[in-house]
Amino acid sequence: MTAEFYDEMYDASGALRPHYRLFAEWLAAMPPERLARKQAEADIAFHRVGITFAVYGEKSGTERLIPFDIIPRIIPAAEWAMLEAGLRQRVRALNAFLHDIYHDQEILGAGRIPAEQVLNNAQFRREMIGVDVPAGIYAHIAGVDMVRAGAGESYVLEDNLRVPSGVSYLLEDRKMMMRLFPELFSRHQVAPVQHYPDMLLENLRTVAPVGVADPTVVVLTPGAYNSAYFEHSFLAQQMGIELVEGRDLFVKDETVYMRTTQGPQRVDVIYRRLDDDFLDPLAFNKESMLGVPGLLAAYRAGQVTLANAIGGGVADDKSIYPYVPEMIRFYLGEEPTLHNVPTWMLRKPEDRKYVLAHLPELVVKEVHGAGGYGMLVGPASTRAEIEDFRARIVAAPEKYIAQPTLALSTCPTFVDSGVAPRHLDLRPFVLSGKSISMVPGGLTRVALRAGSLVVNSSQGGGTKDTWVLEN
Repeated sequence: MTAEFYDEMYDASGALRPHYRLFAEWLAAMPPERLARKQAEADIAFHRVGITFAVYGEKSGTERLIPFDIIPRIIPAAEWAMLEAGLRQRVRALNAFLHDIYHDQEILGAGRIPAEQVLNNAQFRREMIGVDVPAGIYAHIAGVDMVRAGAGESYVLEDNLRVPSGVSYLLEDRKMMMRLFPELFSRHQVAPVQHYPDMLLENLRTVAPVGVADPTVVVLTPGAYNSAYFEHSFLAQQMGIELVEGRDLFVKDETVYMRTTQGPQRVDVIYRRLDDDFLDPLAFNKESMLGVPGLLAAYRAGQVTLANAIGGGVADDKSIYPYVPEMIRFYLGEEPTLHNVPTWMLRKPEDRKYVLAHLPELVVKEVHGAGGYGMLVGPASTRAEIEDFRARIVAAPEKYIAQPTLALSTCPTFVDSGVAPRHLDLRPFVLSGKSISMVPGGLTRVALRAGSLVVNSSQGGGTKDTWVLEN
């Protein structure tokens, strides 16, 4: 297995990569039974704290523990510096694209992206045309999924610009590792991540409406039954701000207020963790019980900031993803430093013809899909599943893209059989405000089933602590 995939810890000859040397020495001296005890201790602690997520449609129960692996993923400082520069470049271009398509639409006029791909996209919100948002920032929090494949090249798998989740697991994973293995942190100079909530709050405060010197910031959650509710409550608590539901807010004179025991309090910045459709029943889904009537009017009037902005989903749609390198060239005048995965767009007849002839070899995704759902992994699928997907593509080709089946890199992982390689990805979180900032590393998600390439927690994946070395 290690011969077929890039191994994060060992090179092709089986020699240790330099940044793993100290950790490997520690691991070799660690009795397997102590590792097993520590793994069990972590599982119990995560249960006690309530670090779970909901799985919709499961009859066995609504809450499940996200498995945590005690072997960290380690990234050397020089590699992280390159990734960070590429992430900054990419998010700058995505924000420029969002500002452009809701204003002058220059990139469409120049023919660099087909206009119908944007203007007819389900995530394009005409209500945002001409709306000026503070600092021109639409994606205040971006979760960019990165993978390493082939001989070790890094690729962006997708850009998550709507309500990206997972940062609470990044923070709790680090806290758990420091509690379980304090001796490791005295051996390694690991860049800290625990200041993320402070960084996030400061980022949100910098994009308050013009003229607001001391903004009130809140986290807006759909409620306790949302799959990421733990994260919503965790981040509100860590930032020291209120966690609110739609019923806790109201709009008067195009200004948003929060109901409190001391009376109404103005709200200036809303870190919203529900989708566009549910934000305002007067503007979007009239059946929504989760949003705030009149919120769009207050937003358009410049009286409140929403993070992330309404309408940002068009930039992380899988049908727009292939054009991000062109956005970087168009808006920044630079060549992309991070690569996209080669992508076939099935609305194009020549791409569709190729993909239909090679379905058993490829990964096919719904353009609006997320969480590992709505996709076909050709090499891991049955003939019946492939033929079912073929029929779906023929019926609605514009709803799908296809990509090669990437040989995702592996990292040693503690599983029932001992330490074994498992496939993984990385989700860094990029904050955009008056400046762009991020904590070193991100959330490493790992496919715990042997041979599986799907790392999503909803599909049986787990998480690892991600160490960026400082030297």
